[in-house]
Amino acid sequence: MSGGLIWHCQAFDALKPRALYDLLRLRTEVFVMEQNCVFQDMDGADPACHHLLGERGGVLLAYARLVPAGLKFAEASIGRVVSDPSTRGTGMGHALMREAVRQLHALWGEQPIRIGAQAHLQGFYRQHGFETEGPPYDEDGIPHVEMLRR
Repeated sequence: MSGGLIWHCQAFDALKPRALYDLLRLRTEVFVMEQNCVFQDMDGADPACHHLLGERGGVLLAYARLVPAGLKFAEASIGRVVSDPSTRGTGMGHALMREAVRQLHALWGEQPIRIGAQAHLQGFYRQHGFETEGPPYDEDGIPHVEMLRR
């Protein structure tokens, strides 16, 4: 199911209202509702980021936030990585990560990428070249680890 997506990577100010609504809805559906985690999703970083949206038939199925170096970490970062629950097990998450890395390098050049990953997803991110750095930490009640792709 990961094939046939149309990818859009846009600066915050270029997002149309529908795209912004769709990405916030998907982030809320998964990170707040599904994971039962009350946290401040709109953290002030979105306006400084680029937003990667994967759509099929006008429906948002995958999303990631591309964060410039110096905003969240010293390195550039990929965050808010999420795919629609209906796409689980189809390879959508892997397609999203491949495209996110490609787009980040296209925007800001080849460079290391640091992420704050949910600890249980370390195996997934290792498949995309990320290595765990440092001990687990709690973020909004969910164990996380920093990972770096050199």
